[in-house]
Amino acid sequence: MALQTILFDFTLDAEKTATSSQRQDVARIVRSELEHVFSQLELAYSMESLDGGYFAVLHENKETIITCRIFQQGLLTINVEYYLADGKEPLMSFDTGKRVENAIAKKLNALWGQKLPTLKRGDVARYFPSSDERIIEYDIDTLVYEARSPFQKIQIMHSKTLGNMLILDELQNIAESDLIYTETLMGRGIENYEGKEICILGGGDGALLYELLKEKPKHVVMLEIDELVMQACNKYLNTICGDVLEKRKTDQYEIIVGDCVEYMKKFIADGRKFDYVFGDLTDIPISGAPIGECWDFIRTIFEHSFKLLKPDGKFLTHGNGTSCLESLQLFEDQLRLLKPKVKFTTSKAFVPSFMEEWLFYQVTFA
Repeated sequence: MALQTILFDFTLDAEKTATSSQRQDVARIVRSELEHVFSQLELAYSMESLDGGYFAVLHENKETIITCRIFQQGLLTINVEYYLADGKEPLMSFDTGKRVENAIAKKLNALWGQKLPTLKRGDVARYFPSSDERIIEYDIDTLVYEARSPFQKIQIMHSKTLGNMLILDELQNIAESDLIYTETLMGRGIENYEGKEICILGGGDGALLYELLKEKPKHVVMLEIDELVMQACNKYLNTICGDVLEKRKTDQYEIIVGDCVEYMKKFIADGRKFDYVFGDLTDIPISGAPIGECWDFIRTIFEHSFKLLKPDGKFLTHGNGTSCLESLQLFEDQLRLLKPKVKFTTSKAFVPSFMEEWLFYQVTFA
């Protein structure tokens, strides 16, 4: 048993935190990123100090206490404290802490470095990062839906040119304009799905399932962890998912709500095999080495997926933006380490709502 303490500190431009509104902008960024880890975070106390600083206390269930302080000299500190009982996993691992730290730094740089015009921001977020961490401005005019599930922050926003967009943890996922994404992922016109058995990992927006069912497969099973994402997409993105998210089971398909890894283990134990397995999960991490929770998760998905594939089966997945050369190379290196050995091809398409070219992988046994 032990007290866990995590301290973050950032050096700021003192001129950028000179006013109360500037300090509040910083505080909102900090809270938004912390909520990705502590989903039930609440503000207990905040104050503006006479010397031009800021102090706030936040908590989750009155057990995790987080203090945030902005000093007039240009220093931001965030202190996270909680009690960790024996045998329990830390609430914030080292990798998670680094992601939070990097995300806060990125958002602060975007806030000041890009000098985004205040008049264009309004009450709706309009700036989201590209795959290689450039800041993109969207013509968003309405926040259609917002909620926080046990797993992530969910938003549906409306763009004048792209239609409704699904935003998860402040990252653009798919929009009504993005049929090309789904068609490239599934290799429409190249792959033959008629009479085939298919497993989708993720895919909570329903777009892939909807398009696959048009190809007359024998059966599709979809493993999605977040029920709230499916409910939101069913209501606000039904132009891309049709009515497939209305039901959880039909003669053609079954949607299982739960951790895909646990159900993959069950399928493996039962000897179940598929002609196609789709990885419609997390993007390839932007990192200098294949280490950390995200890379461990990707390797787990690889390992389990190929145990579920028939000898002539295919694993199809999305990669990342074609400009992310280092991360794509790391991903391909992981594929080359798999046993039994695999081979892969790639395809690419410009995805409207991403505003960039995206890479997709088709992987088979060698």
